[in-house]
Amino acid sequence: MSLPFFSPTDSPGPSFVDLVQRQGLQPSSTVDVTELNVPHATTCVALRYRDGVVMAGDRRATSGNWISHRAMEKVVQADEFSGVAIAGAAGPAMEMIKLFQLQLEHYEKMEGKQLSLEGKANQLSILVRNNLPAAMQGLMVVPLLAGYEPRDGVGRLWDYDATGGRYEEREHVAIGSGGMLAGTVIKVGWRSDMSRDEAITLACKALWEAAEADSATGGPDALRGVFPIVASISAEGWKSSNDDELSGVFDTIAEDFKSR
Repeated sequence: MSLPFFSPTDSPGPSFVDLVQRQGLQPSSTVDVTELNVPHATTCVALRYRDGVVMAGDRRATSGNWISHRAMEKVVQADEFSGVAIAGAAGPAMEMIKLFQLQLEHYEKMEGKQLSLEGKANQLSILVRNNLPAAMQGLMVVPLLAGYEPRDGVGRLWDYDATGGRYEEREHVAIGSGGMLAGTVIKVGWRSDMSRDEAITLACKALWEAAEADSATGGPDALRGVFPIVASISAEGWKSSNDDELSGVFDTIAEDFKSR
């Protein structure tokens, strides 16, 4: 089979699909990912407080208009001083987190010290960029990285785009379908001198308000005992909030909501 030649006015352009069709070949059909009912994670937030950072994420995963999971964990500890929250296609996101955790552990064993927080942000950026072909097919993963840098004594936050671009946020960040709603709540209530308890309450309030308006964001489910995943990262390392603590926080929010 000889190579095809085209005149400048008859070129099929850069499209490979157009090229094979012009040669009388039929490219394989692509799969519409919307027909796969891929579970998607939704709203996550992170904010700096006086001693570090707080991360929080709701537990709902949706497949189109269906609730596919009610207790998904979207906020995951990466190592002692950092955590990752995910929004987007759940399967690739969880695989990305596991690979990220493995890379951080491998670096620590090989070098005898932890990778800097800046280095962790760069490493996660590479993983996001490597997922770009899948993102172009609809399987997008958009993570959020938060952590505490023991060398500097500060908490730091990053969010990403589908191409691997990373952007450090100075105060707070929210991602996912309810991110705009949650981010607005945090923007109104955030202060640089907040305590850990105040930061946790604000993060929970942001998720509550997002769940009120966004069907893909799950609120606290007292009947099933399912509450958002909330964790703080400070000089003491990663510390998760238990359900008893969160139940009290959401009870207070509910009382405030009723009194409006």
